[in-house]
Amino acid sequence: MCKEIDSILYDTENSTIDKKFTFGKPGDPDGYEETLYITREGRYFIYTNGGSLSRYPEENITPIAREDVKNWMLSR
Repeated sequence: MCKEIDSILYDTENSTIDKKFTFGKPGDPDGYEETLYITREGRYFIYTNGGSLSRYPEENITPIAREDVKNWMLSR
């Protein structure tokens, strides 16, 4: 997935996965995934996607500041 936010392109195909959290089983309508990526430029973003009844029924990308990454990981 690619998404431009504030003139910055975030692309899951050209970034590296740092951490991934999976909630539920594959195919579960309540299940979802949250994946932390880092771009070649050192920017972090979270890719979210899930089942139709999950908190992420549509895929999305959300930038996250480097200083917020640790708190995000600990809250999972």
